[in-house]
Amino acid sequence: MQEFLQAYSWINMRFLLNGLWITGIVSVISILLSFVLGSVLGIIRYMGVKYLSRIVGFLIDLIRNLPLLLIIFFTYFALPKIGIHLNVITSTIVAMTVFESAMLAEIVRSGIKAVPKGQLEGALSNGLNFYQALWYVLLPQAYKKMIPPIVSQFVSLIKDTSLATIIMLPEVTFRAQTIYAQQPKFIIPMFLMLAIMYFVLNFAISRLGGYIDRRMAS
Repeated sequence: MQEFLQAYSWINMRFLLNGLWITGIVSVISILLSFVLGSVLGIIRYMGVKYLSRIVGFLIDLIRNLPLLLIIFFTYFALPKIGIHLNVITSTIVAMTVFESAMLAEIVRSGIKAVPKGQLEGALSNGLNFYQALWYVLLPQAYKKMIPPIVSQFVSLIKDTSLATIIMLPEVTFRAQTIYAQQPKFIIPMFLMLAIMYFVLNFAISRLGGYIDRRMAS
């Protein structure tokens, strides 16, 4: 018990909370960017644009079959070799956005395809062009179906930020490692606190997604 009290001192907790703040900022920015980019890529794949859809599909399949850690390494260590220098936070956001966009693109494409074809035909027969039908008819219905898998993907994104410890992103996992590296007896309290923090953050996201799903279904 004494070890836990010492491990959870105000200095250590403030240090961890600052790391959790960085985790949150990186996650929120990555979620917003990947949602927009993933939606665009998914729509392009659904539309079947000549050549463009095939190129996008190839890139999506390529990225989805690469480990996220490799993409993080590439953005932080390889891009400077071609003159693109990114700090550790920006590198993480770029890597997370690229990886999650590929994942979300397939969710978006599948979600649009799941909308009955009669919806598109009905919209076109009522005078809408394809793009208007896509924007006003297909996408609103598709996104309702996509809420659970999108939320699950966002939860995975938050947990995957811990991979950036390898490039020394000062997020919550990295800071916990720093604490127990200096005081090995704090390793169990730090792991326990990490579990609590990640659970609270991801549980809140899951509950929010469930609330939105229920609101849109009503």
